[in-house]
Amino acid sequence: MAEKKELLFDQFPPVSTAEWKAKVEADLKGAPFDKKLVWRTNEGFNVQPMYRAEDIADLKTTDSLPGEYPYVRGTRTDNNWFTRQEILAASAKEANEKALDVLGKGVNSLGFAVKEPTVEELKELLAGIDLSAVEINLRSCPKKALTLAKSLAEYLKSEGKEKEFKGSIDFNPFKKALKHGVEFPGDIAAMAVEILDAVKDVPGVRVLSVNSDMLSNAGAYIFQELGFALSWGAEWLTMLTEKGLPVAEITSRVKFNMGVSSNYFMELAKFRAARMLWAQIAKQYGAAEADCKLAVHASTSKFNQTIYDAHVNLLRSQTECMSAALAGVDSITVTPFDVPYKTPDDFSERIARNQQLLLKEESHLDKVVDPAGGSYYVETLTAAIAAEAWKLFLEIEDKGGFLAAVNNGDVQNAVRESSVKRHTDVARRKEVLLGTNQFPNINEMAAAKIETTGCGCGCGCNDSENEGGLPTARAASDFEALRLATEAAANRPKVFMLTIGNLAMRLARAQFSTNFFGCAGYEIIDNLGFDTVEQGVDEALAKGADIVVLCSSDDEYATLAPEAYKYLAGRAEFVVAGAPACMDELKAAGINDFVHVRCNVLDTLRDFNARLLK
Repeated sequence: MAEKKELLFDQFPPVSTAEWKAKVEADLKGAPFDKKLVWRTNEGFNVQPMYRAEDIADLKTTDSLPGEYPYVRGTRTDNNWFTRQEILAASAKEANEKALDVLGKGVNSLGFAVKEPTVEELKELLAGIDLSAVEINLRSCPKKALTLAKSLAEYLKSEGKEKEFKGSIDFNPFKKALKHGVEFPGDIAAMAVEILDAVKDVPGVRVLSVNSDMLSNAGAYIFQELGFALSWGAEWLTMLTEKGLPVAEITSRVKFNMGVSSNYFMELAKFRAARMLWAQIAKQYGAAEADCKLAVHASTSKFNQTIYDAHVNLLRSQTECMSAALAGVDSITVTPFDVPYKTPDDFSERIARNQQLLLKEESHLDKVVDPAGGSYYVETLTAAIAAEAWKLFLEIEDKGGFLAAVNNGDVQNAVRESSVKRHTDVARRKEVLLGTNQFPNINEMAAAKIETTGCGCGCGCNDSENEGGLPTARAASDFEALRLATEAAANRPKVFMLTIGNLAMRLARAQFSTNFFGCAGYEIIDNLGFDTVEQGVDEALAKGADIVVLCSSDDEYATLAPEAYKYLAGRAEFVVAGAPACMDELKAAGINDFVHVRCNVLDTLRDFNARLLK
């Protein structure tokens, strides 16, 4: 049978890339292939519409197997990642009770915020938890990390569990500088040495954090998060090898905590590239290949979460979780969908857990290692993202390393620039947030459900901007402020669709305008069509419209728009849907408002809010 299949394929001659491109350009009626179908990513490289075996023929990343250096295909020969839940509670006793409950619901990794890092607190926090079967991750103030490390080591020794324990302590002395632009008040390297000494008898605890999820949630692009994360990790290696520590001891204690955005394939490729580059960096410091493995935890994004239409957050986090799972990370936290506006409740936490269990129990993603390996597209993305991240890594190293770049604000400024660019792209709908800047639920009211403006994760962060620090505003925050202002207004503006003329064009433009003004939470009054503009204007005024949107075809606007504008006579705002060729003539007649695909949606709606919400 196999031979017959081979013969069947022999009947089809091979087709070259040039022939494929020629066929595509013929279908494009002569339009240039590169201009029409090749797109430029925010990561700094081009993406082709198709890839072939020849595209990965020279890539060395395809030569290794899972578990083999440089670990691009994974550091393990299985893909059974830890399912983590962050435990949010007011006391150690409550946290313990909650942890014991969720451990029976599919979770095998826990995250705790430790307020008082004493042995007594840890005893209460971890009582009844099988430390040989559950990964434990502890976070506290960076200044308390040493005390926490000593307390954990003492507690584990008293329980006889120091060799069985696996997990992490989040020692992140760069956090304050990143968030607030204030340098850590102490000798980071000396403190790290003390922490490592405190846990020397607990081989399974990682204490040197690389929290690049902070950058991802601040709006960094994928190559930036990866490049800065590598530089952050290299800073630990430089600091501590200079203190005389063996490189193997350092690499075994570094933990990467990375974010995952909704850029599905690029995020998958990012983790593959991260393992490969980290292995090469560690080897340059003298580590044996077995000591060059990247330990990485992935958390789904907060940057792209929304308050309005919040259940869409479930779709975002599900694909993000899938990217991380297919990439072979060690553990995953799915951020609950209601984090932008409240502390997660039992329902949202249960759904977040089940999103991972769905991928394991129903999709069996934990049964296949590196399923994307060999994919022409993913392998090419892996190499391309690695190249861009490496450029950034070298740039930071040339400037003195990660600590210097953080203390002088280079990292924060670079991320801030990216965040501004992404907010602008959201404002122009180049980056789409379903339910927020595109296809909003125009009748949804959200003000009443907002309990907190922070992230709701219990980490103490909030949405206020910090001068010199990383930006904190989510991508949707500008549009949400717009809609919340509409909700708070005494009168909700009404937008009337004056549909007339060409049936197809008026329907299409009415739909576009409905989505456009719906992003501000305005009341939309749609119509099937009118015979005359006078009839439409009269109906609009009878319905109490604040904005009248003329929806017709470009050809008809030259006549209909001046007529409608003159008849309306300033009794409501007048808008033309589209960017007709006669726009200059219409502006000369006094018509100044047009809505179309090239508009900055946010700025346009802000202008209308300023006029109408008084």
